Amino acid sequence: MFRALNLGDFLCVVPALRMLRRAAPAARITLIGLESVRACLPRFSHYVDEFVEFPGDPSFPEKRPRLQALPGFYAAMRSRRFDLALQMHGSGVRSNAIVQKLGAPHWGGFVPDPSARTPWQMAWPDAQPEIVRYLQLLQYLGVPGSGDPGLEFPLEAADRRHADELAACGRMDLRRTVFVHPGARLASRRWPADHFAAVGRRLAQDGWRIGVTGSAEERPLTARVAASIGPEAIDLGGRTGLGALASLLQRACLLICNDTGVSHVAAAVRAPSVVIASGSDVARWAPLDARPHSVVSVDMPCRPCNHDCCPVPGHPCATRISAEQVFRLAQARLGKEGRT
Repeated sequence: MFRALNLGDFLCVVPALRMLRRAAPAARITLIGLESVRACLPRFSHYVDEFVEFPGDPSFPEKRPRLQALPGFYAAMRSRRFDLALQMHGSGVRSNAIVQKLGAPHWGGFVPDPSARTPWQMAWPDAQPEIVRYLQLLQYLGVPGSGDPGLEFPLEAADRRHADELAACGRMDLRRTVFVHPGARLASRRWPADHFAAVGRRLAQDGWRIGVTGSAEERPLTARVAASIGPEAIDLGGRTGLGALASLLQRACLLICNDTGVSHVAAAVRAPSVVIASGSDVARWAPLDARPHSVVSVDMPCRPCNHDCCPVPGHPCATRISAEQVFRLAQARLGKEGRT
């Protein structure tokens, strides 16, 4: 299976992997993807038997390609003699040629032009949510089962221990804690940091403990947001690890975040959230179950956007969402969860 995307994108294809494994329990499933998902794959060893890192391609923005590694990569993949290659990386405009070079006698996936569909290639269902698309692809290919669209993120005892240590160290009662995650891989997906801080201050004034989370690379951002919120905020930037973060979210009251990987982690562990969607395709990436999640966005003619930095002056798809708007959504969500 080819899906050279990042963590949130991988989590969205887990329901299809689950459906495939149930239909073919003895199959050996190899995931060809990006290094960024490797750390979480042991949690999904019941679905994925092997991981192979993709060196990248000039047409893919997710990583800088190692062009010198590509010939050896394709030769190694052809030597595996895969029975079937599945293209689970978008409409196929850029990914179909890559999948065909893997050398499998059959390949299944999407084609962007409906007139080009075959029994192995399905027309790209542009209007469908990301999770649903890949379940529909397997159904199109004749894989039995309707497919459960629920996300999952298995947690381990060590995740809980680490999360408990962080909660104790930060004097966080998770029943009274709201997590704020201001980062995102693309700058165009980031709501302004001062807006996150303004929402955090309002919630802290209402008696909530605020945990500010992010990766090690985002420590300057999380430190700035936590400091701006004040003493009721604890900076957890770079301290959680993915499993501990998921364990914290699972037991917390709310997550406020950008439309990025952590929003899918929250959906997977059934943590309520408010998601600020700047630039992304909301219909494609919003959580399927809207009951525990609120998604806020501004309709813009340039959506969806794949730019790293917004080319429109003022980044209006982000800045037109006010801190007051998000605070009110957070208040309503906290009330719905019955944890106030």
